[in-house]
Amino acid sequence: MNQSHTEIISDLEKKIFHPLYLLEGEEPYFIDAVSDFIEHHALPEAERSFNQTILYGKETNALDIRTRAMNYPMFSNYQIILVKEAQELKKWDDLEAYFEKPVKTTVLVLCHKHKNFDKRTKAAKSIQTNGVIMTSKKLYENQLPSFVDEVVEKNQLKIQSRATNLIVEYIGNDLSRIVHELEKLKLNLKGRKEITEDDVELNIGISKEYNTFELNRALAYKDVLRANRIVEYFSANPRSNPLALTLGSLQSFFSKIFLLQQSRVNADNEIAALLGVNLYNRSAMDEYKSGKKNYSAEKLESVFSLLHEYDLRSKGVNDIGTKEGALLKELIYKILH
Repeated sequence: MNQSHTEIISDLEKKIFHPLYLLEGEEPYFIDAVSDFIEHHALPEAERSFNQTILYGKETNALDIRTRAMNYPMFSNYQIILVKEAQELKKWDDLEAYFEKPVKTTVLVLCHKHKNFDKRTKAAKSIQTNGVIMTSKKLYENQLPSFVDEVVEKNQLKIQSRATNLIVEYIGNDLSRIVHELEKLKLNLKGRKEITEDDVELNIGISKEYNTFELNRALAYKDVLRANRIVEYFSANPRSNPLALTLGSLQSFFSKIFLLQQSRVNADNEIAALLGVNLYNRSAMDEYKSGKKNYSAEKLESVFSLLHEYDLRSKGVNDIGTKEGALLKELIYKILH
């Protein structure tokens, strides 16, 4: 069967175990979340020394895994074999017979990170029939704010929407780092229950005034003075504001404005659904509406052409030696004029 990471953890909390788990996919965070829970909570601590084995794909082989899995638990109802970095494992075919008829008192967990397992194989089909497959996918950009909010809620905290946006803009889809930074923020709240923009700026090192989110806002409203101030800050702090990150943010922002223009939707709920924006995030909603008003279809085509040109120039194509700060200043000037 197929299950999500939350479904697996919910079952494990109820002591519902399956003999086989294949945790696979491009996003390592959800794989780690499940494997860490199994490692630290599936068995009582007193039973782990005899009945829990952790192996690594590079250091073990299919025959060793099968031999261990055929054993029976000692003084426990289950034994757990956790295979980390299973994508490095050779000769999966040697496990096919075991996957077809796994030992019911063994919980074999295979952590296949950074890429998908070939579901067409006999091994995958047997695991699907006799165990659980969890596919861990990278989150899309519009899913990241909800992920941040969910992590904050699990920690029994609240977060300002602009603080959420700052974290997403700065960290991107590195989910493990997002969780780590939120845990660090929780420790520094000193009893408070809401994460603010100031908290993010102080503890994560993101400027609440000078970031790609604020640059997008300035461009949406064609606020030339504000945009130039942000560009000057970026130029003075290139390590914290790499051009590649800024170009990616601009590409995403103007793509949404283009999508909004082409769709011809006008109702707020339709706009929110189309762009993956929280309907009640008035600031973001107003920005996209303003962008639609201030940039014609022809201008947007020009913007995309400029973004492509400056991306190439930043990589040394048709440009030698121009600093990132100077390239960004040129780009923003051309977008605004």
